[in-house]
Amino acid sequence: MFKALRRSSLIALTLLLPAMAARAEDPPLVRAQNAVRVLHEIMQAPDKAIPNDLLGNAKAIAVIPDMVKAGFIFGGRRGEGLISVRSGDGTWSNPSFITLTGGSVGFQAGVSSTDVVLVFRTQRGVDSIVNGKFTLGADAAAAAGPVGRTASAATDAQMKAEIYSYSRSRGLFAGVALDGSVLRIDYDANEAVYGSGITPRRIFEGGVANVPGPVVDFRDQLEEYTAR
Repeated sequence: MFKALRRSSLIALTLLLPAMAARAEDPPLVRAQNAVRVLHEIMQAPDKAIPNDLLGNAKAIAVIPDMVKAGFIFGGRRGEGLISVRSGDGTWSNPSFITLTGGSVGFQAGVSSTDVVLVFRTQRGVDSIVNGKFTLGADAAAAAGPVGRTASAATDAQMKAEIYSYSRSRGLFAGVALDGSVLRIDYDANEAVYGSGITPRRIFEGGVANVPGPVVDFRDQLEEYTAR
């Protein structure tokens, strides 16, 4: 029976994974446009948005639009987005492209798409992503973030987190636990947008030129929403 169940699971994943792979083929500039759209739509609902005081003190913000979760018994998720870090003068850097992947085990079936936002509260999390990758909950403590006009609804457990995570699916926006998910720099996308040999640190420190409009729009929108 176990062998039959495992075989069914593998067959289901074989059918579901192409859907995940197909969604992962968005060109970098389309990804940037989608990230701008997601951030704008979320912040237009002030009673359900990320608290302004939390955004105002953020060290970095990542937006992963349309992250695909697929599974049948054994599941997985994958998304591609952007991350910007706050500079010493309080302004936001040009974004680096990133991927977010993770797995899960349990009784589940189907494919769903979710927008994800990560708010970094400490410099340690920022330093980790500059080095290439890290795992939420292992390399940096993560928790489902509070929702509303202020962060006063955060619990003690949330306040100890280095990263707040949020998701939006089918119009519903809330904090979400993403422990075990791996955040990586997408070097191929960075090269496509910024040129070869460009490191994440160079991007964050302003060492790039001729930045495309959709990428600039992401940085500008962060400036707008965190200045409130």
